[in-house]
Amino acid sequence: MASPAFPPVKDASTDPLPLSVPQAPKSLYTSALSPLTSAFSRFSQWRKSLDLPNPGTVENLQKEVKSTHLTNFMFDGARADLTKSLSMNPAFQVTHSFILGSQVSTPSYNFGAVFANNDMFLQGSVDHEGNVSARMNQGWAENSITKIQTQLSSQAGHSMIQLEHDYQGQDYSLNAKAVNPWPADLTGIYIGNYFQSVTKNLALGVETLYQRPTPDMSEFTTSYLAKITSDDKNWIATAQVQPSGILQATYWQKLHEKVEVAADLQLMASPQRRDAIATLGAKYDLRMATFRAQLDSTGKVSALLEQRFAPTFAFLVAGEIDHFKNAAKVGVGVMIESSTLTPEEMGMPPQH
Repeated sequence: MASPAFPPVKDASTDPLPLSVPQAPKSLYTSALSPLTSAFSRFSQWRKSLDLPNPGTVENLQKEVKSTHLTNFMFDGARADLTKSLSMNPAFQVTHSFILGSQVSTPSYNFGAVFANNDMFLQGSVDHEGNVSARMNQGWAENSITKIQTQLSSQAGHSMIQLEHDYQGQDYSLNAKAVNPWPADLTGIYIGNYFQSVTKNLALGVETLYQRPTPDMSEFTTSYLAKITSDDKNWIATAQVQPSGILQATYWQKLHEKVEVAADLQLMASPQRRDAIATLGAKYDLRMATFRAQLDSTGKVSALLEQRFAPTFAFLVAGEIDHFKNAAKVGVGVMIESSTLTPEEMGMPPQH
């Protein structure tokens, strides 16, 4: 019987040692950055465990106050806005606007169009003098939006372009903006801001503005922001301070489901000028109407009533009295909306 064959035993004294595969040395950069990345990872996990809310954007810092006050709604003379909806999804509508008899602006006509879907918003308008304005918002993600705004005018110095990007994190927001940038000599206006929630009720931020109208002239300013929100979000207080001596503070409160009040204080305490303006306003929502009233420290008392007689027809009456200048302004307007769509296409219950 044949004996089993075994592999020969190698003599360690005569067999050469196997060649070892050289291992790549660990990167010095990785070793140097490892403590930083580890600390950043622990800091991010700690921030996430706090469950802080997003503070909103700096642009909307005083959103509730502006919605309550009359500054963005006041008008005089006669105006009419005729809107026609051509599509609901995607949204597409056109608007004809007329202004007559105003003390602060000449009679004008404006044609506008709006297109919007889930990712994009487009808006454009042209007036009777040929001035064109356009705006585009492109959403790359739910928290990342690029905005482009432009205006073309026959008047010198009135044309502009603005590039902007918004990014909103879990508990912070970032914004970068450039107005009339020119890469050749870096002229233009550049704005950047950062807004961070510190607690569930307090958010702090900073905004920096760099303007360079000519290559040999530049200016750099920084302002600091604060926002306090109640737990039930029924009141909001904000403040914006510039080291040059400019302060703006606002307070908004929802007294009732249909009643909101707001106060705004603008203070300037620079060596060249000292001034202050305080504004109080209130908004009352009725079933088919909205009434706004406002009083400021310059002696102006104003009010605006928007009465809707139907979902597609509204009548507006505005008035302002300047007690210090002994002047008054009155405005009337209508807003009419029409559509070629059926109630089902507009998302309304079918008519029987």
